[in-house]
Amino acid sequence: MLTRLEVAKLAALARIELSDAELDEMAGQLDVILAAVASVGAVATQDIPPTSHAIPLSNVMRDDVVNWTPQAAALLAGAPDVEDGRFRVPHILEDEQ
Repeated sequence: MLTRLEVAKLAALARIELSDAELDEMAGQLDVILAAVASVGAVATQDIPPTSHAIPLSNVMRDDVVNWTPQAAALLAGAPDVEDGRFRVPHILEDEQ
């Protein structure tokens, strides 16, 4: 069983602030999750090989064929805003200093 101190340490690592009541509640919930994971591990036996997929997969590769590529001017012609031969879009992140 997880202790409140262990849950508090996990919360600190995840930078999550939890109250005392939340620590107690989380300890119980995390115990249920860990028990479920342990039960899955108990089912796996040496007779069953580990797999990443339930059915075998194979890659299907196509031939690399050179196709027509539109010129940049044609692509930029329909853009709402262009700057220095590139699409101009609004800033979504603050400038890093």
